[in-house]
Order: sequence, then structure tokens, then C-alpha cells
Amino acid sequence: MKPTIEFYFDFGSPTSYLAWTQLPEMARSANAELVFRPILLGAVHKMTGNVSPAVVELKARWMGKDLQRFAKRYGVPFSFNPFFPINTLKLMRAATASMLVGPDMFHQYLDIIFPALWVDQKNLGDPEVVIATLSAGGMDAGALFAMTEDPAVKERLKADTDAAVARGVFGAPTMFFGDQMYFGQDRLDFLSEDLHAA
Repeated sequence: MKPTIEFYFDFGSPTSYLAWTQLPEMARSANAELVFRPILLGAVHKMTGNVSPAVVELKARWMGKDLQRFAKRYGVPFSFNPFFPINTLKLMRAATASMLVGPDMFHQYLDIIFPALWVDQKNLGDPEVVIATLSAGGMDAGALFAMTEDPAVKERLKADTDAAVARGVFGAPTMFFGDQMYFGQDRLDFLSEDLHAA
């Protein structure tokens, strides 16, 4: 049975983007399965009393530089989004909806949204920009966003977010390997070590 990495994420987290660029190859090299867990980070923060680094001025200033360091280390493009923070409720509902349709649609959606936010600096808080971005990526944006109004999709994202907090998640990205939790993309080295030691 393959080991499993669980990846709790929200598009509004730039560190979730950086983790997303690394985790598929990490899973492949360890012959592990990567399981995606979309959550609503704003709700997680409210439930746990946590706050975004963006609201702590000195931390936000430091983190902007740190994100660039990691992007350079990983060899991936990164540009901090000038529209940050963005309300990701619709984006995360759409992630949940696309996941329910199937893995091909889900990964196509990820491949469009993460770079749009953290490379192309698009304002995905604007529904018209989201629709144009998805359409340019070959997706039926109207159909996908109609699905975000489905009560089953709304409840699934809420339930998954509640379950994440119950498991100990207080921010994103958070990864699990078995019962071990790893918070932040800057902890991927510990995850990799544990995967290869298993």
C-alpha cells in the first residue's frame, strides 16, 4: 500500500502555491499518493484564533522576502499578488466542485488558478477576471461556478474545513503523512525525510 501525503491548502496562501509546486514530485520520488484537501483558510483562522501574516506589518515585510528566497530555491516563478488578500470562498468552492467531478478537471483547475494568483498577479477576487482566466485555460467557467451554488458543494467545503481544524490544522499549507503534521512549505524537507525513511 502506497504511503499518502495529504495536502490542505487555500489558493489565497502564497505558501500553499509554493508547496503545490513541490509536492507532486516529492510524492512521485517517494512512490507516495498525494491527496488534495481544499479548505477555507479564513474559516480556519476564525476557528483557531490564528491570523494571516499579512496583518502583522513586520512579519508581512519579512515574509515577502522569504517567499522570494524559497521560489528561487525551488526554481519556480513567483510574484506577490498586489490584490492580496483575496476572498477565496468562490475559488475554494470551485476547487471542491471540480474535485467532485473528477481528477482531470480538478488538476486543470489547479494548474490555472495557482499561477494566475501567484505568477500572473490576477485579481481573482473579481468574478469577471476569474471567468476570463478559466475560459482562457479551456474550462467552462460558467458551468463550474454554477456548481459552487450547489448546497452539497458548500457543505462539503465546510465539512472538510471543520474536519481539518478537528485534526489540528490552524493554517495553510498543512501536510500530513500518517499522523505526522507538517505546517508550512518551509517544512517540506522534514516531510521528505520522513517519507523516504518509512
